[in-house]
Amino acid sequence: MGEGAGVLSILRRHRGPAHPGAHRVTQAKLFGERCPAASLSCFQTPQRVPYAEAVRQQFRTVQVGDTFGPTWETCWFKVELRVPPAWAGLEVHFIWESDGEAMVWRDAQPVQGLTKEGEKTSYILTSSLKETEPHSLTLYVELACNGLFGAGKGSMIAPPDPDKRFTLSKAELAVFNRDVYELLVDLEILLDMAQHLGEENQRSFQALYAANQMVNVCDVTDPATFPAARRLAAGIFSQKNGASQHTIHAMGHCHIDSAWLWPYEETIRKCARSWVTVVRLMERNPELTFVCSQAQQFEWVRCWYPGLYTQIQDYVTKGRFIPVGGTWVEMDGNLPSGESMVRQFLQGQRFFQQQFGRICSEFWLPDTFGYSAQLPQLMRGCGIRRFLTQKLCWNLVNPFPHHTFFWEGIDGSRVLAHFPPGDSYGMHGRVEEMLKTVKNNKDKGRVNHSAVLFGFGDGGGGPTQKMLDRMKRMSDTDGLPRVQFSTPDQLFSALEKESSQLCTWVGELFLELHNGTYTTQAQIKKGNRECERILHDAEVLSALALARGGNFQYPAVELQRLWRLLLLNQFHDVLPGSCIQLVVEDALRYYTEICKAGVQLQGEAVESLCGELLRSNRSNLESAESTLVLNTLPWDRTEVISRIGPTGAEILALVTAPSMGYAIAREPVLPPQLVSVTKREDGSVIMENGVLAACLDTMGRLTSLRLVHSDRESVPDGCPANQFALFDDIPLYWDAWDVMDYHLETRKPVTSLLKPLEITQRGGLRGSASFCLRIGERSTLTQEIILDAMSPYLRFLTQVEWKEAHKFLKVEFPVQVRSTNATYEIQFGHLQRPTHWNTSWDWARFEVWAQKWMDLSEHGFGVALLNDSKYGASAHRNVLSLSLLRAPKSPDATADIAQHQFTYAVMPHEGSFQDAGVIQCAYNLNFPLHVVPAGSAPCSAWSAFSVSSPAVVLETVKQAEDRAEAVVVRLYEAHGSTAVAWLQTSLPVREAMLCDLLERPAEGSCLPLEQRGLRLSFSPFQVLSVLLVLRQ
Repeated sequence: MGEGAGVLSILRRHRGPAHPGAHRVTQAKLFGERCPAASLSCFQTPQRVPYAEAVRQQFRTVQVGDTFGPTWETCWFKVELRVPPAWAGLEVHFIWESDGEAMVWRDAQPVQGLTKEGEKTSYILTSSLKETEPHSLTLYVELACNGLFGAGKGSMIAPPDPDKRFTLSKAELAVFNRDVYELLVDLEILLDMAQHLGEENQRSFQALYAANQMVNVCDVTDPATFPAARRLAAGIFSQKNGASQHTIHAMGHCHIDSAWLWPYEETIRKCARSWVTVVRLMERNPELTFVCSQAQQFEWVRCWYPGLYTQIQDYVTKGRFIPVGGTWVEMDGNLPSGESMVRQFLQGQRFFQQQFGRICSEFWLPDTFGYSAQLPQLMRGCGIRRFLTQKLCWNLVNPFPHHTFFWEGIDGSRVLAHFPPGDSYGMHGRVEEMLKTVKNNKDKGRVNHSAVLFGFGDGGGGPTQKMLDRMKRMSDTDGLPRVQFSTPDQLFSALEKESSQLCTWVGELFLELHNGTYTTQAQIKKGNRECERILHDAEVLSALALARGGNFQYPAVELQRLWRLLLLNQFHDVLPGSCIQLVVEDALRYYTEICKAGVQLQGEAVESLCGELLRSNRSNLESAESTLVLNTLPWDRTEVISRIGPTGAEILALVTAPSMGYAIAREPVLPPQLVSVTKREDGSVIMENGVLAACLDTMGRLTSLRLVHSDRESVPDGCPANQFALFDDIPLYWDAWDVMDYHLETRKPVTSLLKPLEITQRGGLRGSASFCLRIGERSTLTQEIILDAMSPYLRFLTQVEWKEAHKFLKVEFPVQVRSTNATYEIQFGHLQRPTHWNTSWDWARFEVWAQKWMDLSEHGFGVALLNDSKYGASAHRNVLSLSLLRAPKSPDATADIAQHQFTYAVMPHEGSFQDAGVIQCAYNLNFPLHVVPAGSAPCSAWSAFSVSSPAVVLETVKQAEDRAEAVVVRLYEAHGSTAVAWLQTSLPVREAMLCDLLERPAEGSCLPLEQRGLRLSFSPFQVLSVLLVLRQ
């Protein structure tokens, strides 16, 4: 094979230089003369204080080698520097090496982020020191006592080490030898080509021999030999590719988790450190483009770093700093409600339009744990037809079959999707990565373009100069893919031109990993669902108050503030629960704030809407003669309500409330049949209400659940439902994220009874019975099982004192139903998943997610499981399971160790779940009627909206974003059918028109106002928004 092949073999084994002299070249010094800082002093604080405040503090003298901390402290260093006059004409860098993340400040402005982990340890003071430049200067360095990935004790995802210390290793000036640097990058690329192109590739040998010659030519003690060595490298790099070569679209990228292993406040500084570094790179590299998502992060930098933000705006105008994504944050792709997902886009796109004069045309969600099948429609409704992620390369079982394809949602909407074939959003611009991008591409022959996103990510950092310089050498080099600095628009435009042969993926993009995130941190899940409800109701009531006239001011500014807090908490490491304790505390505090302010907004709207009814009873609420009942859902409801009477006792009443309106309940209303609750001699309890008949054993398990009318049994013989089960839950690594399939082998039914079932309410309008169980070693569960008059479902009000470690609690409902598919609610619709494990794709979905309900039906009969705050679920064969609580220990060692309260319900039904009203019942469970004491003033029931078709749900009523005299209503087809519905309203509507999800009216979108209302046509799962302009 010859001498070259032998050298190449040595290179392969050692990954080292091809020639003994190559070691000499790599030892050439990047930095020449050095000069220590003239003085170094420090101010330390537990707070993240702004520059202006920090520089006014008392600084103490410190030295290189000192340690600082503990974790989460901030150290401000004052660094006085004097540049030796002899360095005139030389490139001078300020070298800073320390643990932690640093920001250099100069002339009161942030100028450079520095982190060892992000391979940035120097700030360029000058490219060529001029005599006219100041030779003495003062810099400030703001050091965060945490790393790029927080401060995990022993491993990255371990809980933070509260006592970690951070060492300052270097603080000095140095002369940078640019010619040595360029030589080393040349050599690196050639050696990587020799190593990774393979022995069968001629270019591998050409690169190897060129490197060999460079070493021979180069004398590291004589810089005059460097140009000749570099010309040898240029000879290789200048040999061009053929026209058929694959084109890589390289874009700078810096994925910054809005919170994860660090709190929200630290993310603000991570954004500034990363983005100011990008700005410095753009000043020196006119070809660099950088893509950046998350409107929230732009808003943080706008507020906290206005000077930097102005520079960013300038580069956005030039098309180089490119906002992408269109959402407020990179949210979780499974758990937010449909309306929350709309608001992610609405807030994000409006922000980008207002700040930069354009909306985003790509949805950018590279690191989220799965993607709802409703997202394509929501993207299209928000002006987006392109989608980028890469997370499905993490699938544990089945490799996803495409990198570029059309993704089709449940309504038929399609978007062009691209997964960078290098399976990363944080590449470093290496030869190996470019070759992997081409080799790994699963759509070869269909498309010849793909993306490479380069830059340190997750904890920030972003691109480096070396990454850029590597790829500049690969722009069009024979044997390597063609690498061009590009933009998302250029990439997707190229893919669209090649899209005629692309495949289509229909339905959800399910990540076969991280399915523990549907359950981890139950209090965050509950806070999310509660706040979604509170903001929904606040908007409905405020919109109705606005439309009724008077002096009511719609609280648009406050609602936007609250929505943005909720959207922030839907970030893909917060709502899923895969974050540290500090983040959980922040999230719960935000939920509390939303709840408190949202309830106040509801009260103000009700006061405006129904003020006369309330004022007539203002003097004595406790002796109120009547009850005002408000319904924020779009159908009439007859339900049992409770309120506190004059003596402090609970008073029950059966009331009827009109669709999206209110009524006064005065006279007691009796149901067709009262609830009866009886206890048998064996301790079991029978509950009946004329709709359902349930039999419960002493442990609260359902041994029978019948539909009274048909006498159809729901529970199989010998397989009681409402059976709690505890599983061992020890993932391979990602503790808060993963639940592994092998946990199913450890199932232990919960059978330790602390207090047997006892009747707590004997019937009438409501019957109930309660019991208490011990769970595991130290936890307890208390449950009240409740049946209301006329209710089609049985409720389970559950309280758990949870103190477990690495355990998983579920509740199981074996049902007398046979079906190969179960149905799960998703955003604005539902989908089916198999109940069998025929294939690896089926088996990999052993734990899935749902919104408010899941259902297992055969022809003519089914059973639904409803919930008010849970997301994890499964249906295997005939067993419906709801995932209740987990107990991971990292990254939050205290995850879920708390008191929990939640409600779920079981609903057997005849016919399909659509015809039985399962969807409406799940809404009713999640959106209780509002009950307010009222006086004796006469009042007719009033309904603002109703919809003629039970297949269509009116989800949202809000003031229009840009028209104070208009409201927007959002409806969707929920059954999976083609439907025509009449939207009736009592509001004074002057004009109606269809609009998109950004509330932009479409061309020719006016709707005729007819006597029956507005006629709306829906295809299956279609979401429609209507702009209603009100008469003044």
